[in-house]
Amino acid sequence: MKYRQPSRIMILLAFVMACFLGTAAQVAQEKVDLEMMKKIRQEGMERSQVMQTLSYLTDVIGPRLTGSPQMKAANEWTKNKLAEWGLENAHLEAWGPFGRGWSLERFSAHVIEPVPFPLIAYPKAWTPSAHVVGEAIFTDIKTEADFEKYRGKLKGAIVLTAPMREVKALFTAPAQRLTDERLLAMANAEIPAPRQQAAAGITEEQMQRMREAQALNNKKMEFYRAEGAAFLLDPGPRGDGGTIFVGGGGSRDRNAPPALPSAVVAIEHYGRILRMLEKGIKVKLEINSVVRFHDDDLMGYNTIAEIPGTDKKDELVMLGAHMDSWHSGTGATDNAAGCAVVMEAVRILKALDVKPRRTIRIALWSGEEQGLLGSRAYVDKHFAARPSPPAGQSDPFAAMRNQGPITLKPDHTKLSVYFNLDNGTGKIRGVYMQGNEAVRPIFRAWLAPFKDLGAATLTLNNTGGTDHLAFDAVGLPGFQFIQDPVEYDTRTHHSNMDVYERIQAEDMKQAAVIMAAFVYNAAMRDEKLPRKPLPPNVQQAPAR
Repeated sequence: MKYRQPSRIMILLAFVMACFLGTAAQVAQEKVDLEMMKKIRQEGMERSQVMQTLSYLTDVIGPRLTGSPQMKAANEWTKNKLAEWGLENAHLEAWGPFGRGWSLERFSAHVIEPVPFPLIAYPKAWTPSAHVVGEAIFTDIKTEADFEKYRGKLKGAIVLTAPMREVKALFTAPAQRLTDERLLAMANAEIPAPRQQAAAGITEEQMQRMREAQALNNKKMEFYRAEGAAFLLDPGPRGDGGTIFVGGGGSRDRNAPPALPSAVVAIEHYGRILRMLEKGIKVKLEINSVVRFHDDDLMGYNTIAEIPGTDKKDELVMLGAHMDSWHSGTGATDNAAGCAVVMEAVRILKALDVKPRRTIRIALWSGEEQGLLGSRAYVDKHFAARPSPPAGQSDPFAAMRNQGPITLKPDHTKLSVYFNLDNGTGKIRGVYMQGNEAVRPIFRAWLAPFKDLGAATLTLNNTGGTDHLAFDAVGLPGFQFIQDPVEYDTRTHHSNMDVYERIQAEDMKQAAVIMAAFVYNAAMRDEKLPRKPLPPNVQQAPAR
């Protein structure tokens, strides 16, 4: 028979088949207890308590600003609930100092002239109480020269500090699932995007513009204070349809000068006031803000509990989520959802009476919204210490960059993995591998039993802005799950609509099942999960 050279198509098919068989072999090598996966799914889907947990955190306890009485109530309640479910060593671990707590007691805002109407508005955190009746004045300050236009005109005024934003019709629904095309693009990513600015993925040029804008904003605040302004209003950077996004406006430092009272107003109401002012019509408002500062305990607290291990009990598998939130909603998608899921995951494992080889430790963090403070303090104490950021650090995530020296502690070798959940209510679709290619065949095998639940994507990409970065920054395996965005960025993240009703119950059940499965698998495998190379400037752990 005459020999024929293989065609390009045949070569390509052979290559694809070899890759497939190689991947299949790697997956096959990773042992997965399918009977236990079935039990985990059954417990999590048929006897779930995840929504009851979430309802208590959001409806009963409410918003959980770090340092507030509600945050401390959440710490105590979660500690007691985990102990009730049979976890051991349930306790609160202090870190800090964090600074003053702050809580909102009452707030109302009305236009009273020329035509009365109520405003949708919320005060900014760490701003003081005020009862003000005054005229509205708009200030358009973009450069140093603009300050002079308003000198001597702001005493006792309610100042509108930002221009009007464009408000577009919602032709695209605010809620989205990840499409197959988007998931494929994530799966095909070859090199993680560089982390120039900690977790946030911000370039140095963008950071410089942010610093310049912050410097101008600081100067504006001092100008308003010096000129005797009574209250500050702005429409926030985004949000419409009655949804407003609110953060902080004052300092946690009890020795800092008090901030001016300030609030974010719904863009539609802000625009009505602004348009009347542009027509030369005087607008008078009445605002009543009653808040409370809490100076009795300046520390922050994380809730910690464990399922003890057996033959590898000195090694750890951790899972966690941040429990703190902002104050205009009840912190449902950010991040009672994550807390309820990780709590449900350990409840499932306890209900099944698992005897893990490694100790399973759950952590519910505080201070995440101010720069991953609770998780970073925990990692510093237990695994690896890093330098504190400079005083007055304007980049709160700078501490997450690989800056040294990093001093490893003895327990650094004992952690197998940390799993985190903090992207809202959406179901888990896979895992961000944080550039750790070695975990791909392991996670592929772990996801295989849940492909029918929509979880199959693995991406080398980094993802930022949440507590797994405290672990990843010191060379520990720390992972965040890929989740459907649903309404997270468009409607609920840091907004007054971050409430129980925005939670998707079936997604929460699915996420809890997969979290429980991943934790179980990590706790039972023979070896700890593979690690990336250590960051630069690492000092070895001192001997015990």
